[in-house]
Amino acid sequence: MTKAKKRALFMCILLAAFLVLVLLGKYLAPNDPYKTDLSHSLEGPSAQFPFGTDNLGRCILSRVLEGASASVFSALVVTGIVFAAGTAIGVAAGYLGGAADQILMKITMIFQAFPSFILAVAVAGILGPGLKNAMISLGVMYWTTYARLARSLVLRLRGEPYIQAARLCGAKRRHILWRHVLPAILPSMVTTGFLDISNVILSMAGLSFLGLGVQAPAAEWGLMISYGRSFLQSGPWCILFPSLALFVTVILFNLTGDCVRDALDVGGGM
Repeated sequence: MTKAKKRALFMCILLAAFLVLVLLGKYLAPNDPYKTDLSHSLEGPSAQFPFGTDNLGRCILSRVLEGASASVFSALVVTGIVFAAGTAIGVAAGYLGGAADQILMKITMIFQAFPSFILAVAVAGILGPGLKNAMISLGVMYWTTYARLARSLVLRLRGEPYIQAARLCGAKRRHILWRHVLPAILPSMVTTGFLDISNVILSMAGLSFLGLGVQAPAAEWGLMISYGRSFLQSGPWCILFPSLALFVTVILFNLTGDCVRDALDVGGGM
């Protein structure tokens, strides 16, 4: 096993352990994340409240652990959906060509004509605040990346000798797509998906920060950062620890994506 594959395996194990922690976060919380107690308002880190408390006396560590699932798993769901939809659209456009390619790519260019996050904010504003609507708005924002990448990869593959040979042998279009095209483009698509998860997490936090994502009193990192701004001087821990959780998560996904890319040797060739 090469060094690149060893690093990728280590990062994937580390990421899996992190996801298990996120999944079990609500059960590991030392306090009730929604219990208010004004007698403990804006207390600094202590044995009872390791990350301190917010203005309502709620345990910030418990809220960070509770909000991890909303921040991380919602991003994973969005990335999975746009990965599947965008790849299917790109493969169809690249392999079918002709009118289908032109129509699908024109639709893609219409969505890409708008600044991506502004488009997400606009869609979320139209649909209304909430986690589900925020996920829909991010789906609208991100699918075009996978569609264009899949199309470009398929266009390169269409002229390859083994694809031409499969056609001449009478292989059906479905067989060629499943046995030859998709396995060839999957490494590049998976790498893009890994690297995109951190962007989706940041975008989800951004929507919640603006009041268009998860709504109070639910715990979510972007929302906690938004509320913590008002107490930056009297209780800096209110914004420090949710921001640190977001930072560590984004770095972890980015490092894992980089290692996976190196292990799969996805470079300029594809």
